[in-house]
Order: sequence, then C-alpha cells, then structure tokens
Amino acid sequence: MFEMLAFDADDTLWNNEVYYTRAKEEFTDWLEIYEDDREQITLRLDEIEEGNVEIYGYGIKSFTLSMIEAALQISRGLISPEHLEEIIGLGRNMLLTPVEIFPETEAVLAALARDWEMMLITKGDVFEQSKKIERTGLRGYFRHIEIVGEKTTPVYRALIERHRLDPQRFLMVGNSLRSDILPVLELGGQAVYIPYANTWAHEHKVDHFDTQDGYYEIEQLGQLPELLESLRRVR
Repeated sequence: MFEMLAFDADDTLWNNEVYYTRAKEEFTDWLEIYEDDREQITLRLDEIEEGNVEIYGYGIKSFTLSMIEAALQISRGLISPEHLEEIIGLGRNMLLTPVEIFPETEAVLAALARDWEMMLITKGDVFEQSKKIERTGLRGYFRHIEIVGEKTTPVYRALIERHRLDPQRFLMVGNSLRSDILPVLELGGQAVYIPYANTWAHEHKVDHFDTQDGYYEIEQLGQLPELLESLRRVR
C-alpha cells in the first residue's frame, strides 16, 4: 500500500485563489479610469503575472509586483502615486488575511494521520508559505513539509529520492493537474485529483491527459478517507 500520502496546500486544504480573484476585481476597478474594457485589464494582468512567475516565482509578493507593472503599462505611466500605494496595500492585506481552511480539512487530516505518514508539498515563496502553514495550525499532521519553487517531475523525483520513498507507493493529493497530478503519474506514482472551481487558469494548462492506472478523482477532500479505504481493501 502507500508509504506516504502527500498533499498540496493552496486550494486543496485551504482557500487561496479566491483572494487573488477578489484582488483582481479591485485592481480592475481602479484601472477603469485608464482602460474602459475590464476584460482587457484582467487579460493584461494575467499575461504579466504568468510571465513574471519565471522571474519572481509564485506568491502574493510576485503578484503585487505584477499588479504594479500592469498598472504602469495600462495607464501608460499615468497612474497616480495614490493608486500605486493602494495596490501595494492590497498585496499587504492579502499577506495578512487569515487563512480560510476548508471545513472538512482538519477532520480528514486527523483521521488519516492515525494510519498514514503524511507530507505537505506546496510551491511558492518560502517565507510566505511558511507563515501561512503556521497560521493554519495544521503543521502537526505532517511528518514532512516541503516548500518548492515549482512542482515538476524532476522536483518530485528529488523529493521522493531524498525521503527514500518508492514512487509506486507515493500518493499525491491536489487540485492542479499540471502541478500535483501529471508529474507524479509520470514517475510511476499515484494521484488523487480534487477539481476546484477557483484554480488559477495557469494550473489547467496541460498538453494532453488520458486517465491511467494510479489516477483517481473525487469531488471534495472529505471523500478521501473512503477512497483510501476502498483501495486498501482491493490491495
């Protein structure tokens, strides 16, 4: 059976993308005085944000820099210092916002921790993600916490080798096909996909995906213990 259950964090165990969505709405409101097409404002911000991931990585600080860059471009450099200050404040408020854990998260982790070794694998800014994990109060359920810059096949391979795990007995649970599911399946591991409505579009960008052995899909985290029990009975 599995020797390690690994979990994604943002939008799998707690809300994350919803805060970005709200911030983008507020950002768009401010920029309408320079561009009356709200969709174009959002598209430009999304393009800049996705491009900046390669430079600044993931997280709220990277997003804040992207908002500033987008504001300068959209306003053609005319944005007021007051609006720039508001954008910086928006990013600061996102960093200080309490983490909203999904209702079923703690009960599921508590139940699984009795029978399984568990790992948390999240990507982003180390300081930012560490603070967020501490604020959730969930750290104690995980034997290992891994914060990585990106979730790719080589990154998962390095983690599995460092922790001396058998890929075939490694199970990853997450809401992103691109980051949580496909790289693990490629290594011969297994994965549980939990679709989430607010997942960033960047995480849905996959060339092609056919379901295969080792792939499972559930509607919400609360169904995970039942899935694992059914798999244990089969094995």
